[in-house]
Amino acid sequence: MRLLEEKERYYLENEKKLASLSSNNLALTKENIVLKEFEKKAVELLSENQALAKENNALKEINILELEANAKLKRNMDSLEEENLQLRDAMSQYQSVTEGMDETIANLRQTILNKEGHIQLLLETEREYEREKRSRTYRMALAFRRISVFLLPVDSKRRFFCKLLAKAARHPIRMARMVNPRRIRNCFTILKTEGTGSASSHLRLVEEFERSGSVDGAMEKLDVTQVESGGEPSHALEDYAPLHFELPEDPLVTIVIPVYNQFDYTYHCLESILKHSGDISYEVLLADDCSTDLTRDIGKAISGIRIVRNQENLRFLLNCNNAAAQARGRYILFLNNDTQVQADWLRPLVELMEGDPTVGLTGSKLVYSDGHLQEAGGIFWNDASAWNYGHMQNPEDPEYNYVKEVDYISGASLMVRRSLWEEIGGFDQRYAPAYYEDPDLAFEVRRRGYRVVYQPLSVVVHFEGISNGTDVSAGQKAYQTVNQEKFYEKWKDVLEKEHFPNGEDVFLAKDRSRNKKHILVVDHYVPHYDKDAGGKCTYMYLLLFVRMGFKVTFIGDNFYKHEPYTTDLNQHGIEVLYGNYYFNNWKEWLADNLHYFDYVYLQRPHISIKYIDLVKRHGRAKVFYFAHDLHHIREYREYMLTHDEERLKSSERWKKIEHELFEKADVGHVVGSYEQGIMQEAFPGKPIRNIPLYIYEDMPTGVNKDFRERHDLLYVGGFGHPPNIDAVLWFGKEVFPKILERHPDMRWHVVGGKVPVEIQDMASDNVIIEGFLPDEGLHALYRECRMAVVPLRVGAGVKGKVVEAAYFQIPLVTTTIGAEGLDAGMGNMVVEDDADRMADIICGLYSDYDRLKEMSDAGIEFISEYFTEQEAERVLKLDL
Repeated sequence: MRLLEEKERYYLENEKKLASLSSNNLALTKENIVLKEFEKKAVELLSENQALAKENNALKEINILELEANAKLKRNMDSLEEENLQLRDAMSQYQSVTEGMDETIANLRQTILNKEGHIQLLLETEREYEREKRSRTYRMALAFRRISVFLLPVDSKRRFFCKLLAKAARHPIRMARMVNPRRIRNCFTILKTEGTGSASSHLRLVEEFERSGSVDGAMEKLDVTQVESGGEPSHALEDYAPLHFELPEDPLVTIVIPVYNQFDYTYHCLESILKHSGDISYEVLLADDCSTDLTRDIGKAISGIRIVRNQENLRFLLNCNNAAAQARGRYILFLNNDTQVQADWLRPLVELMEGDPTVGLTGSKLVYSDGHLQEAGGIFWNDASAWNYGHMQNPEDPEYNYVKEVDYISGASLMVRRSLWEEIGGFDQRYAPAYYEDPDLAFEVRRRGYRVVYQPLSVVVHFEGISNGTDVSAGQKAYQTVNQEKFYEKWKDVLEKEHFPNGEDVFLAKDRSRNKKHILVVDHYVPHYDKDAGGKCTYMYLLLFVRMGFKVTFIGDNFYKHEPYTTDLNQHGIEVLYGNYYFNNWKEWLADNLHYFDYVYLQRPHISIKYIDLVKRHGRAKVFYFAHDLHHIREYREYMLTHDEERLKSSERWKKIEHELFEKADVGHVVGSYEQGIMQEAFPGKPIRNIPLYIYEDMPTGVNKDFRERHDLLYVGGFGHPPNIDAVLWFGKEVFPKILERHPDMRWHVVGGKVPVEIQDMASDNVIIEGFLPDEGLHALYRECRMAVVPLRVGAGVKGKVVEAAYFQIPLVTTTIGAEGLDAGMGNMVVEDDADRMADIICGLYSDYDRLKEMSDAGIEFISEYFTEQEAERVLKLDL
């Protein structure tokens, strides 16, 4: 029973399990159906997703294509825009060229017409001359000339002395000043040794020398138009010739002219500007301060200027500030209307500003219409009183003719950078209506780190006192005293620190050089840097002293103002002493002023021996003696060559002088290691420095190193130096004929001034006697010739022509004397003394283009090693 019950219970349980399984199975079936539906939907979604992905990829490809197309279109647009700009530029250039050609054609047509007119005038003159030749007067004059030439032949001494007598009759006072025993002796010496032509040239120099010390000579140079008394015109406006100025769109200079009446002064001021300003781009800005005379209608007579008319009378200072606010130029130049500018007055002011960014303010030399100097820059003393430096002196005197720093520049002609003027804010209005605004501006310029510089080449005639009179107790002039007190209060600290008591140490005050080292350089005359090696060397060192910060004063022992060389030095800030006063009083000047100098640099034995004892007696300076070359060595070598006993005596005499100079000097300077060794052995305890003969900053560029394209030989040397004559004669006789046997087309260019007859007689198709050449012509030959020769047999010191050949990278053949004192092993030169071997070397090198290039390149290394500014400065600083 129990078994049945257990089976029944088992079956019941199994049935329940089956029912449960059946129920689960149904549920799983339903779930499976749902899953199948989901799977179906998933497949559908996947299919849709794949379709969307394909569409997306397609869209991406389309987008990429569109981007590429857009980029291509942009490139095409940019290219088209660039082509458009190029076309516009081309069209503009074409129009410019066309306009230029039209103008050129018009000018050429006018030139042709002018030439035709000149031809007609010449033909008429010729016809007149032919008629004159047939006249009785002409025949009588011709007969008289023949008689005079017979009695007084051309270039004869009789004719020379007759000219002297005629000059004495015309200018007895000047001739009396010119005549002295020394000049009479020199005259007869020159007549005997050089002939009447040279004597006439020396006479002309003496006349110029005497005239240079006269104010009359300065007055003759001025171009001054007389002005109506008081400046008020007595004529109608129609009586004045029209003036037409060009008004540029972008002027370099704005000339501000403040005016109040005085039409006649204003008109002639403008007339002088139009006449003398050259090709500098400028505009004129006329500041009319409510004038009541013809100035109101000045625009009817004068065109091309800008006129600023004030609504009320502002008076001088505010009138200037108001007008300057409308300036367009890079530089503002204030110019009084009671002035007349002189020839080429504007360019030196601009060039000073353009060439030196440290110059903030500059101004002109002011002179009176009678030729006397009004002012060469101003000096301020520590009590705020001032000097017009050089007042009523001769404006041609040397102390007024070099570029220098000054305390202030007169507002009568004053140029300032516009940017600096605007930074300062113009003239300080505390000085209104006038006076002390111009020195205040100079002090403001210096406070901002700029320099105030006087430019003597800019000359302006100033009719001082016309604007405001000269009485300081009345009118606008009365403000001069009041404003001095204001100026002192504003600048008291600067005045006490930087300025001297009134009238003291003018030597230092005149060019603000109290904080500079002073060096006095003495030579035989102003260096002719394009004529001889010694002059070029001196010139280079003078400029180096300036760059090193020295105040440089130069004495040429003949005290003559050689031009353009003197003005060149003056424009570099070097004071050159010249003229009759210094010629007669140089010893007194040295005694009075040597205590200001830190260094004295004496050159050449025949000059230095005159000065060294005075320099040592009156000065505290360290004394340098620069020999250039040792004369006693050169003279002894000439004796060895010629066996002339006079040369031996001369050598002994020079040796005594040169040894005395080296002994008395503190430092000796020579050029070349050879002469350094000789003098160092003679004076073992004294510094003997080997200084570079020449100083170069940059090497020439564009040198043609393809020597196939270059031809001929070159020699350079002035024939005032006898060793150069010997060198050319020897080479022309002993060497060059042998070269022509192998190179019959070769030419030899001989360059140098003062060519003697025996050198002139050498001229032929193959020997070209060039004579003196300016730098342009000489530099061209250095670049065109294939080789240079320096066949010196006598001489001393380093030869400038050898150094210069290396600088211009032209291969060189020279002698032992030519290479003396130099490093001949750097490859830029070949040294040979024998005539036959020298000819062989030149012929061998002449076609060896690779070797010539190597020698040319070696010249660069040679200069870089020994002849740079850095090397020269290094040697100088051993003792400075």
